[in-house]
Amino acid sequence: MSSIRKRLLVILLAGTGVIWLCAVIWIQHSTRTEVGHVLDRRLQESAQMVASLIRRNGGIAGPDAAALVGDAPALPDSRHDFARQLICQVWGFDGQLKSESDGAPTGQLAEQEGFSEREVDGEVWRVYTHVDADLGIRVMVGDARFMRERLVHGVAMGLLAPAMLILPLLAALIWLAVRGGLAPMDRLAQALSRRPATDLSPLGETRAPAELRPMIEALNGLFHRVEGLRDRERSFTAFAAHELKTPLAGLKTQAQIATLAPDAATRERALAQIAQGVDRTDRMVRQLLDMTATENPIDSTAPAEDGAKILTDVAGALGGLAGARGVTLRLETGGAEWRSTQAALLAPALRNLLENAILASPAGATVEARLARDGGRVRFSVLDRGPGISEADRPHVTERFYRGSASPSGGGSGLGLSITAAAVEALGGELRLTPRDGGGEHAEIILPGEPAASTA
Repeated sequence: MSSIRKRLLVILLAGTGVIWLCAVIWIQHSTRTEVGHVLDRRLQESAQMVASLIRRNGGIAGPDAAALVGDAPALPDSRHDFARQLICQVWGFDGQLKSESDGAPTGQLAEQEGFSEREVDGEVWRVYTHVDADLGIRVMVGDARFMRERLVHGVAMGLLAPAMLILPLLAALIWLAVRGGLAPMDRLAQALSRRPATDLSPLGETRAPAELRPMIEALNGLFHRVEGLRDRERSFTAFAAHELKTPLAGLKTQAQIATLAPDAATRERALAQIAQGVDRTDRMVRQLLDMTATENPIDSTAPAEDGAKILTDVAGALGGLAGARGVTLRLETGGAEWRSTQAALLAPALRNLLENAILASPAGATVEARLARDGGRVRFSVLDRGPGISEADRPHVTERFYRGSASPSGGGSGLGLSITAAAVEALGGELRLTPRDGGGEHAEIILPGEPAASTA
């Protein structure tokens, strides 16, 4: 059941129905018991009254002595037929019937003192027997069991009728209570539905019920995060446009210089600047494409590729950059066997780490790239001898467009490590950046690794 309102109604109605049913059963039992006690007490008092009258009559039980119990006339406005339900017999110790009321059965009502039940002439009687040893008599007063049942049933039904009337009233009150109790949720839903998509201001909490405040706080937190994301996206768009506009403007300027160059040397310098601008723009566009790729779902149906080959291909693609900067690339795979279907994410992450290491390394330095298995994990390591990351920059280097203090002027866009961090997170791994002993930086991509046979 998907509706909270329906769930609450069902739970409350079921609970109320169970309690109501238990109350009805308890009322029935209690009424039956109490009415039975009242009727038994009337039998006892009637038998004692007859014995008292016989005693006052000198111990002589006249033929009409028992009629005092059974012949009580009904009231003129009586609406029931219980007025003449009692019968009475007076028996002597000698076994002779001394007196009886009209309607009494021919047989003896009881054979023992006190309360008893006995079937006489095909009818069950509830009888109280009062024994007076001084008078030598037994006074038996009884009423028919079916008359008792009718009386108890009538009293119980009189109590049950109001209870039956109360049940639908309770159901209506529960429905109104649930509807009123959930009204703040409906108002919140209406307020959200009327809110434009551009309105990310926080919702008011002062008048909200305590139960809705956690939800409102969560929504306000979501609005805050979405607003922050929108701000970052706007900044990203503006910064990317600026980063692309700057080299394009430089390219145009250098092209004009090359066209109007008075000598070959000036023309060569302008063309060299154009080549650098094209490289920078190409890297910027590639990093933007990598950033888009890391934010898309991983295609797990792609064919598995060997991890060592992915690292070798990335290093090979950066061989020209390393050679131009006088940096040596050294690979160490150690025969580690590991395959992945997520090369589309892993390759950009490794490329940006290696590219940053090459650009940060001085001429003549060596950048090391390693692949190793460590128990159930796979480690890709990139080590350089550049200036490293300062402690002030370290918490922010994976943020978009963040350039550390060690970044060369005009070099890099501040996207490389953010792309790597996003890709590693999508791969379910961990990116570690630590200072290298002797200077430089030690970057590690740690991924969960399964045996090669199971991931192929």
